[in-house]
Amino acid sequence: MIEKAAETESVIKVNSLTRRFGNLTAVDGIDFQVNRGEIFGFLGPNGAGKTTTVRMLTGVIEPTSGSATIQGHDIRGESILSREHIAVVPEQANVYLDLSVWRNLMLMAELYGVPRNRRISEGERLLDALGLMNKKDSKARELSKGLKQRLMLCAALVTDPEVLFLDEPTSGLDVQSARLIRKIVRELNNDGLTVFLTTHNMIEAGDICSRVAIINNGRIVAIDTPGNLRSMVRKRHYVEAVFRDQTPPLKKMESLPGVTRVESDQDVFKLYTETPGSVATLLVVLTMDIGLELEQLNTRKPSLEDVFLYYTGDGGSE
Repeated sequence: MIEKAAETESVIKVNSLTRRFGNLTAVDGIDFQVNRGEIFGFLGPNGAGKTTTVRMLTGVIEPTSGSATIQGHDIRGESILSREHIAVVPEQANVYLDLSVWRNLMLMAELYGVPRNRRISEGERLLDALGLMNKKDSKARELSKGLKQRLMLCAALVTDPEVLFLDEPTSGLDVQSARLIRKIVRELNNDGLTVFLTTHNMIEAGDICSRVAIINNGRIVAIDTPGNLRSMVRKRHYVEAVFRDQTPPLKKMESLPGVTRVESDQDVFKLYTETPGSVATLLVVLTMDIGLELEQLNTRKPSLEDVFLYYTGDGGSE
């Protein structure tokens, strides 16, 4: 397992956390920490243990064994205190459909004991920030999925949480809503909010997460910054080449020293290698030797999606 040492105060600490359902071990003794003020991405394929982990941390189900704390409060022994510090935005918006947008917001604030003056001023500010002010008096059932998700985010934020759990916050949303939610999350994080994000969107995770953890078969297989993870998966580095008019024979490119395989997508060729600089040089020489011309040549690090596939069943682990 790859892990970067935490250098700042941890708001979530997880130690040997395990959850079994009969003979099935959904989460198998995982350890990680979430630092104050970061956006922590939690990635994994379906059935890997993401949702079970979040449900344990947010008090929905109890661990079978192990421990976890949120702001120093044990999720089992001090469950009420640990939940006081968090808010959760589930993937499926669970708003009260027959209540207005405003009443949904005020009800959540009342349940969390937010003083009246503050919940009104904060509620109006949040509706305005998330583009819902013109829907203030509309019933929640009249909202699109994207607007319901925005309402859920407002309802979570009006409680002034220290840690925000977001479960697939942009899944199935239109581009405008997804972009707005990502923008709001970045701004909240810049203001000091710690965010625990589960997502299947690798581009989203790479763009906004400070660190990511990858869970597979109930175990954490990698934790680090997206950039470091991309650098560490050496087998996924590649040289990207586009040729003018003709291309070298595929077998000649595959036989270059250091090349593990070659893939092509229309006119773009990818030569996978752990030594992209050397392979790029050899490719230039090969092209000149056979009288062809390169139009584009780049060395590329793997995407976060490549890293994800590497650690969850397409290539093993380093």
